[in-house]
Amino acid sequence: MTLKKIAFFIIIVFSLIIINNLARSIYSRWQKNHWVTDARQEVEKEKKENDELRKKLAQVQKPEFVEEEARNRLLLAKPNEGIIVLSKKDREATLPVTQKPPDLRPNWKKWWDVFF
Repeated sequence: MTLKKIAFFIIIVFSLIIINNLARSIYSRWQKNHWVTDARQEVEKEKKENDELRKKLAQVQKPEFVEEEARNRLLLAKPNEGIIVLSKKDREATLPVTQKPPDLRPNWKKWWDVFF
């Protein structure tokens, strides 16, 4: 082998090593960029949730909310105010009936109606 062939071979091997390292570096940077993007999205999501919780906390700390909860959950009332407690039957009687009757047709007829 001549000196030119050996030098050419060394340059080729050296070039392949550099290309390999650059490719790994590019792939690593791409992955880290993806992780950063995901982390930013997660931070934005957490900020929105934090804002919602702050709004909820501000609402809960209002005296009107405390009074409403005391009335609804603890059945407390203001002085000279009466409380009416409805039984379960009475509550169900006051609710509108929005239930559909069950479809008793065979399944093949239901599928037929869906497609034709």
